Amino acid sequence: MLSESIEKQLNHQVQLEGQSSNVYLAMASWAENAGYEGVASFMYRHSDEERMHMLKLIKFINERGGKACVPALEEPNNQYNDLQDVFQSLLEHEQHVTNEINGLVHMSLNEKDYTTHNFLQWYVSEQLEEEALARTILDKLKIIGNDSGSGLYLFDRDILNISADTANDIAAG
Repeated sequence: MLSESIEKQLNHQVQLEGQSSNVYLAMASWAENAGYEGVASFMYRHSDEERMHMLKLIKFINERGGKACVPALEEPNNQYNDLQDVFQSLLEHEQHVTNEINGLVHMSLNEKDYTTHNFLQWYVSEQLEEEALARTILDKLKIIGNDSGSGLYLFDRDILNISADTANDIAAG
């Protein structure tokens, strides 16, 4: 059985994962309108992944005897200056989510809720991958620099093949 405080924080995480899905969806729409089909496809795919993260939490809360709440979501930012702005915003958002998950992990340990702690380890690993992926993409955009022509064209084409595994492989050297 979940404690009231952990249930409340897990439901907060449900809201954050839903918000993350919407953030990626708004970024996908911006990219599509800006002509970045590859980036749009990447963002749509990640929006779906974030929704699955939310569903995983909802099922866990309910299976543990809690009551999962489906939250209202805020409208995400829909305007970006360029791809650098998109991916910098993405990294900052993922860092915020990581901090929230870390707080939830800490709370589960303090309350000796080892089942929740164990469940959250998947999210800890996932956030590590998400942040590494965002940093890898930002590094690629820095390499491109002011090459707004062929460099961005190739980036948009290549992002279709970038995944969290790719980021981890690059980070591992």
